[in-house]
Amino acid sequence: MTQQSAGPLAGLLVADFSRILAGPYATMLLADLGAQVIKVESPGGDDTRTWMPPTREGISTYYLGINRNKRSIALDLKQPDDLTIAQELARRADVLIENFRPGGLARFGLDYDTVAAGNETIVYASISGFGTGAGRDFPGYDLMVQAISGLMSLTGDPDGPPYRAGISVFDVVAGLHANIGILAALHHRGATGQGQHVEVNLLSSALSGLVNHSSGYVAGDTVPFRMGNAHPSLSPYEPLPTADGELIVIAGNDGQFRKLCRVLGLPALPDDPRFRRNQDRTANRDQLRPLLVERLTERTKDEWFRDLLAAGVPCAPINTIDGGVAFAQDLGLDPVVAVGDVPGIRNPITFSDTPARYELPPPGLDEHGEEIRAWLKS
Repeated sequence: MTQQSAGPLAGLLVADFSRILAGPYATMLLADLGAQVIKVESPGGDDTRTWMPPTREGISTYYLGINRNKRSIALDLKQPDDLTIAQELARRADVLIENFRPGGLARFGLDYDTVAAGNETIVYASISGFGTGAGRDFPGYDLMVQAISGLMSLTGDPDGPPYRAGISVFDVVAGLHANIGILAALHHRGATGQGQHVEVNLLSSALSGLVNHSSGYVAGDTVPFRMGNAHPSLSPYEPLPTADGELIVIAGNDGQFRKLCRVLGLPALPDDPRFRRNQDRTANRDQLRPLLVERLTERTKDEWFRDLLAAGVPCAPINTIDGGVAFAQDLGLDPVVAVGDVPGIRNPITFSDTPARYELPPPGLDEHGEEIRAWLKS
C-alpha cells in the first residue's frame, strides 16, 4: 500500500477502530503528523457521517472535521472474511485505538490480550466513557460526562440553570490524553521493545481537565459554584460592558491591574486597600466592577481593545467562530488548510523540521477498502 509523506510519526501504522469524536480526533492528529491511519468502519459507517446539519456537498462537516489523512475500509466483524482482515490489520499495526464499550471487541479476538499475543509490540489504546470497572456498561457520551463530572454545575449564570459547554469538550480532552499515552508508550517501546495497553476514560479526563476546580475540592474542601463569566480566584476576569458591547478584561496579576487602571484613567485604584492585591480584588469584586464599568462605557470595545492590548492588559472581543478564524488569519496563523477541495482547521502543532501534512481528504465509506484488503492479504 502506498506510503504517505514523511512526518514526525512517519512509518507508524495506526489501526483506527474508533468512531464519533474522541478516537477519530486523536487519530486525525496522529495522521497529520505522518502516521498511516486506516479507519475501520462498520458497513453503516461512522455515526458522525449522519450528524448534520451543517453539511458540505451533502457530507456532515462534523465528520469532515476529524477524519482527514485517513484511509477507510468498511468491515462487518460478524462476517468471517472481514474479521480475518481486521485481525490481520491488528497484527501488523504499531498502534490500535478503539472506543467500544469495555470488552466489546473480545468476542472478535480484537481485545488487547488477544491482539498482543500475536503482536507483542502493539500499543493498544482504549477510550471509554467511565472506565472498565463499575461504569463499564455506561454509554460514553460527552454530555453525560459534563453532567456527572460537575462541569455543568459551573457553567451558566449564578441564578440560572446549568449549561453544557458549547463543544464536546471532554471527548476532545480524552482524545488528547489518549495521544499523550500512545506517544509515551511508543517511547517506552523504543527503549524496551515492549508494547502495552493504554486506557483513557472521559470521566477521569474530565476530572483532570477541571484543574483548579477539582483541586479546589480535593485539596481545599471547597465545592465551586456557577459564577457566570467571573473567575473564583481572579478579578477582574470577565466580560465587562463598553459603549457598544462587552469586552473580556483580565488582570492576571497586580501589575496588569495597575496597567488597566492607568489606561482607564483610574490611577488611585491600585493603591486602594480594597483592590491592592488580587485576593483583595476578589474579596471586593462587587465594589470594583462598577468603578471599571463606569469608565469602560465611555468608549467602544474596539477602542479599548486596541489601547489595553497595547498597554499589556489581556483583553478580547467576544467573537463568533467566523470572527475567531478571521482574527487568526489576521495574525498570520493560517488557520485554514485545504485537503483536496475540503477546507479544515490546521493542526495546531508547528515543527521546525517535520511539519504536519495534509494529503488525504476525509475518506468516503470504504473508499480504500479494495486497496487495503489486497495489501493485508499479500
